Amino acid sequence: MNKSDLIDAMAEDAGIAKASAKKALESFLSNVEGSLKEGNRVSLVGFGSWSVSKREAREGRNPRTNETINIPAKNVVKFKAGADLSKAVN
Repeated sequence: MNKSDLIDAMAEDAGIAKASAKKALESFLSNVEGSLKEGNRVSLVGFGSWSVSKREAREGRNPRTNETINIPAKNVVKFKAGADLSKAVN
């Protein structure tokens, strides 16, 4: 399912126009992104939670040349599925 399919499904399920569903989805995504940028955790009980983790700088190796390279530190987004979601897919 891609973004367009999700918008169509949301519009049909909620009985609203596709434009309204698109606006709602974009608002949700924007708010999740904003919260994660601030370093906060986003949790939807039963569905799952998003959080930001810091990945430290480390040394890596170019497999083609076997040369050592430096990989810079960065923040990564993690998602952990909630109990209800995990149960639904198993």
